[in-house]
Amino acid sequence: MFSCFHHSPSLSVLVGAVVSVFLVLSSDGVSSSFSKIGQGYSLVSIEDAPNGGLIGLLQVKKKTNTYGPDIPNLQLYVKHETQDRLRVHITDAEKQRWEVPYDLLPREQPPTMKKSIGKSRKVLYGESEISGNKLIFSYISDPFSFAVKRKSDGQTLFNSSSDESDPYSSLVFKDQYIEISTKLPEDASLYGLGENTQSHGIKLQPNDPYTLYTTDVAALNPEVDLYGSQPVYMDLRNVGGEAFAHAVMLLNSNGMDVVYRGNSLTYKIIGGVLDFYFFPGSTPLAVVDQYTQFVGRPAPMPYWAIGFHQCKWGYKNVSVTEAVVDNYRKALIPVDVIWNDDDHMEGNKDFTLDPVNFPRPKMLAFLDKVHSRGMKYIVLTDPGIGVNSSYGVYQRGMANDVFIKLDGEPFLGQVWPGPVYFPDFLNPKTVAWWKDEIARFHELVPVDGLWIDMNEVSNFCSGKCTIPKDRPCPGKFGWICCLDCKNVTNTKWDEPPYKINASGKHVPLGFQTIATSAIHYNGVLEYDAHSIYGFSHTIATHKALLAINGKRPFILSRSTFVGSGKYAAHWTGDNKATWDDLRYSISTILNFGIFGMPMVGADICGFYPTPTEELCNRWIELGAFYPFSRNHANQASPNQELFVWDSVAKSARNALGMRYKILPYLYTLNYEAHTSGAPIARPIFFTFPNLTESYGLSTQFLLGSSLMVSPVLKQGTSKVKALFPPGTWYSLFDMTQTIISKEGHYLTLDAPLHVINVHVYQNTILPMQQGGLTTKDARTTPFSLVVTFPAGASEGEAKGKLFLDDDELPEMKLGNGQSTYIEFYATVSKKTVKVWSEVQEGKFATEKGWIIEKVTVLGLDGIGEALTVEVDETPISDVSNIELNASEQMSLEKLEGDNYKKSMMVEVKGLELPIGKKFVMSWQMGIKG
Repeated sequence: MFSCFHHSPSLSVLVGAVVSVFLVLSSDGVSSSFSKIGQGYSLVSIEDAPNGGLIGLLQVKKKTNTYGPDIPNLQLYVKHETQDRLRVHITDAEKQRWEVPYDLLPREQPPTMKKSIGKSRKVLYGESEISGNKLIFSYISDPFSFAVKRKSDGQTLFNSSSDESDPYSSLVFKDQYIEISTKLPEDASLYGLGENTQSHGIKLQPNDPYTLYTTDVAALNPEVDLYGSQPVYMDLRNVGGEAFAHAVMLLNSNGMDVVYRGNSLTYKIIGGVLDFYFFPGSTPLAVVDQYTQFVGRPAPMPYWAIGFHQCKWGYKNVSVTEAVVDNYRKALIPVDVIWNDDDHMEGNKDFTLDPVNFPRPKMLAFLDKVHSRGMKYIVLTDPGIGVNSSYGVYQRGMANDVFIKLDGEPFLGQVWPGPVYFPDFLNPKTVAWWKDEIARFHELVPVDGLWIDMNEVSNFCSGKCTIPKDRPCPGKFGWICCLDCKNVTNTKWDEPPYKINASGKHVPLGFQTIATSAIHYNGVLEYDAHSIYGFSHTIATHKALLAINGKRPFILSRSTFVGSGKYAAHWTGDNKATWDDLRYSISTILNFGIFGMPMVGADICGFYPTPTEELCNRWIELGAFYPFSRNHANQASPNQELFVWDSVAKSARNALGMRYKILPYLYTLNYEAHTSGAPIARPIFFTFPNLTESYGLSTQFLLGSSLMVSPVLKQGTSKVKALFPPGTWYSLFDMTQTIISKEGHYLTLDAPLHVINVHVYQNTILPMQQGGLTTKDARTTPFSLVVTFPAGASEGEAKGKLFLDDDELPEMKLGNGQSTYIEFYATVSKKTVKVWSEVQEGKFATEKGWIIEKVTVLGLDGIGEALTVEVDETPISDVSNIELNASEQMSLEKLEGDNYKKSMMVEVKGLELPIGKKFVMSWQMGIKG
């Protein structure tokens, strides 16, 4: 919820260009003469650490005072933590510094130096290289710099050395300013460093500002630091026609500017430590696997979460909300989850029900109706707790001392309830209190998930505030600060020496958030912990939901940090109902897949203002294939539910109808994400890394490895230009339509108003069902398999997977007696087609009675005859009910110089194959008619 109208203050942050400001001044405010900040450090000793790593002492070469004095002695710690992960950690050798808490993001603690600073150490490594299984760490001692190389090919992945001609310093390490850089090849393609709305697409652009500091700025503002802080990037290079990917993550929660110049990248950080992690890849999928193995695998999602969601800020009472549900059913548009924004609350207070508009008896009756249809219900909560002596949540919070403090008193801010205090989720007592409040609310109204919003944290005021005595607060416009506030500028935390490019215009760090000199549990400064507020809030919410009834939690969080994907889904925030925002959504979604948050989507049709009918048509066509698919609108916008326009309803039935048919595929992708980190929606280069034309492609994407979505993103067109990587592609909506691409080429496709182009790649086995108006209904329908061979194949193979489970179980895994995993295989060879399955733990699927009723094979060079079928190695003797039908497939374009072969689609209908049992099916191919 919010921003645009909710947050007039944040909307004022900027819609204009910030790039010119950023280029005139370098991000540190120093003129473009590139005067260097420090003189670097010398490595004076290095030795074995007790835990198998290396530990070294760095001493400053020459002290400087820009941005404060240098820290004289630093500790270097290097360890090959696994064969796929190298850690380089640099901190003050004498004093402990702030780091992301080890209990929030579990990892190994570096050792501390045992000997006193200044004593000589035996240098055990005369050579400058320390080799691991896949990565090599090398260093130069004076001035100190380090490099990381991939062992298999010798490529330098990171190089922190600085020459006189470089526009950046050697290592700089001050209390409130840390600088380190890496050289990059000019042709490296970089992705990540979020969260921001990248108007140019997923590929990072030199000289664009990349500032990381969690901020309540609407997503409709491109090239600005937004709700999350994700200090990781993927680097994709093509060397000699072969692609290599790796990732670099700096685990640091302090505000930072990252300056990307094309041939170098510089971090300018205002606190904490340098804690680098290097992941060697070398494929994009391997990179995300290695990264999520460290930060946490993506959360398992309940099956219903993959259905369609409907929300609007402004469903004013139970009856309005109920009517939306009924109208979706009348329009025959699938929907699984109905949401309320803050409308359900009494006075915008968390964990309350408005007694007039959302009385509990009516709410319970409504939920009974929703749940009986297999639907779910989710509500919003914000972290700000209304300051109100008659409000039980506030009373218990005060009694348990759970709020962030400034000058010994709870820090006062303002959000929708008016004056609020902010819970400190770094405090174990706060986590216990939050868990109790969610349990109490669940007793009041049994919601199925929670939406945690405004957790950057957002505050409509700035500075140190008091509640006014001479006027009401909140006033008429709830987003306008009504408190009496004074700027807090008397500490180095509120006015640090280096100003990051916060909100795109170097606003103070405490602008419309918590003052940075405020104090968390154990004396932790908001200055340090600011960007992990949403992360700690998410973890506390996850613990609370899991404790209520042991079901798999569903949480949607706006603010994110490294590791948030382990607990929550994400949406891209307050977008605008424009064609540009439609296009931007793809890049943000693809980035969050790389960040380990694959369950992500954008507000379909736009959050505000009113979308055009044409835009909403095109947006639901695209949004039906977002991993997280939700229509959501602002209070001030007219209704934009999918049934409002007949034409949009038609597009929704078409696109969402297909989503609900491929739910088995999407849910299996959720399982793959949970077990390997693999993004659900991913850039084309994930499957086709050698196709350099795809490196900046941000107008198409893949679902998994083999479904390609090519949406219309421009007004007034019924065509779409799409890149087709090499191979055969089949239209998902009309499988007789074939596209054959030899080397990767663009093709203009027809895309009338109600059509989105989605194509299945060759060598795939796609599990599908028949769809339904809810995922509960869709799950009970028979399965079908779509097998794709290259067009006209006389030899070929295909593979597919299917994961099925009791989706209410908190864990998504095999071995619990409530799950089944199937691998499908198919070959065509010597005029014989064979399709078979291998089943792990088939009992669950067998007991559900699920069957495969149809197998469709695409791309054959002949029709079928002499069918044989086996189940669990027992032949089926009666195949009289089984039909074998063939039809010719049409190529949309015969490419020049191609030896084009006609191909056939063969359907085997009338099957009753238990999906939990192994089957083998084969037939001979006859002569084409």
